[in-house]
Amino acid sequence: MRGYDGVVEEQLRELAGRLRGPARLKAELIVELRHALSDAAEAYEEGGLPATEAQRRAVAEFGTPAQLAPAYQAELAAGALRGLSVRALAVAVVLVVAGDLSWKGSSWSAGPPPPDGYLLLSASLNWIWAAVAGLGVAGLVTAAAAARRGQVGVPGGRLLGWGLTGALGTGAVAGVALFAWSLGLWDAALTWPPMIVCAVLVGGAFVLLGRAARTWLTTAR
Repeated sequence: MRGYDGVVEEQLRELAGRLRGPARLKAELIVELRHALSDAAEAYEEGGLPATEAQRRAVAEFGTPAQLAPAYQAELAAGALRGLSVRALAVAVVLVVAGDLSWKGSSWSAGPPPPDGYLLLSASLNWIWAAVAGLGVAGLVTAAAAARRGQVGVPGGRLLGWGLTGALGTGAVAGVALFAWSLGLWDAALTWPPMIVCAVLVGGAFVLLGRAARTWLTTAR
């Protein structure tokens, strides 16, 4: 089995070097392929082939790393899109539902209204996060439909991923701008506990989304 291990591991290492995507999913795909190669080699050996030849035949039957890589890369891209969609949907729902809670009961909420530009930016931010939520749902639904049909990858996944990443970037920029404008308008916002908690939570959410978006961009590159 030493020769088999060498042949198989060489194939697997070369294939893994060609793939980019979520580390856990990538490892699972490589393990599944290793098991499949082992089963095929055992079948050839039971059919009468010498061990080394059976093992090499099994490796050749499955194809070269260059031949296998596109299908495996498509699966990794689909997994990365699912991960990004789940995180984006969860964060968008929380921000849309709970965004206004950071202002409830504030000392400045009963004062004069903010400028029209501020109100427009605030309303635009709600629409941006609603769009993020919609794209997240579309990504999950499309991925689930592809899985049911046994398709490799997600049809339209690249377009959905780019749209979702762009919407997330726009939401992040608009959110930071609105927060900075709020601090400029109301000095008390700097010491208002709900604002502080919201800023910390949103910052953590952006870090999470940034990692998921980077993984998808690396996978779909």
